[in-house]
Amino acid sequence: MARQTITVTEPNDRWLKQKIEENEYASKSELINDLIRRQREQELDRIWLKNELIKGEKSGLSTKTMAEILKEAKRRGK
Repeated sequence: MARQTITVTEPNDRWLKQKIEENEYASKSELINDLIRRQREQELDRIWLKNELIKGEKSGLSTKTMAEILKEAKRRGK
């Protein structure tokens, strides 16, 4: 694993220590790695959502009624 040295503000350091004291994480490294992993997942989710919105905008307006859209969505959910 790559080794890094970082500097955090006092409030952030207190927060990190609190999470470890509450046994949510074993170490600051574990907590920071989890924060980075979550951020990366959020970025992927945002990219996916942005692409889906672009696809939706490009597809134009639907000729389906709201009832038809809901029926199709329920069918897909099964």
